[in-house]
Amino acid sequence: MRNSVHPLGKQDVAAAQPMTVEPLDHARLAAGLEALAERDAELRGALERLGPPAPRVRPPGFATLLRIVTAQQVSTHAAAAIWGRLEARLGAVTPETLLAVPVDDLRAAGLSGRKAAYATGLARAVADGTLDLDALAHADDEAVVEAITALKGFGRWSAEIYLLFALGRADAFPGDDLALRLALGRLKGIEDRLVTKAARDLVAPWAPWRGCGAIFLWHYHGAATLDRT
Repeated sequence: MRNSVHPLGKQDVAAAQPMTVEPLDHARLAAGLEALAERDAELRGALERLGPPAPRVRPPGFATLLRIVTAQQVSTHAAAAIWGRLEARLGAVTPETLLAVPVDDLRAAGLSGRKAAYATGLARAVADGTLDLDALAHADDEAVVEAITALKGFGRWSAEIYLLFALGRADAFPGDDLALRLALGRLKGIEDRLVTKAARDLVAPWAPWRGCGAIFLWHYHGAATLDRT
């Protein structure tokens, strides 16, 4: 069933391609963007105009996954405010501290009833070992996506954001992200709003650096937003 979490344990790790967590820091991001600039003229021109983006690195683990679900479908400002209230209420952000507080406290921090349920489900899955976050760090990208999307409320966008920011997977492209698709359409001179599949098709030649391209597209989108204000 869609909402039952399939554990990713030691056997899965042994069968998967060996992986390690290497943050997508300044050096790796610069290398990826340099490679993309050599093969994509539009990206090269935008990169020359705007300069490189800052890396987006988050520590792997429960708190980052919780922060991802907190940020879904709300503005950056609202997500930061909600996260600040959660941290103030929980102290150390762990599955145990989250499960120890009433759901009403989560809602008072700004989570909707649905998101509070998603957060609780995540905490339970991590606490009981159904979701092994250490194993995710050593699994291939699709295995990580499968494990995270088995959680209720966590779709492919959530999994790919985690791959990119927390696990440093330089080819992860969160194609469901609206800002990315708007930026990509603008970069390529496409007037119609891109759907997810079209966006993924357009960036296929960027492999194995699609994640670096995604980070640049957010940077590009932000610059366009500032230009309009």
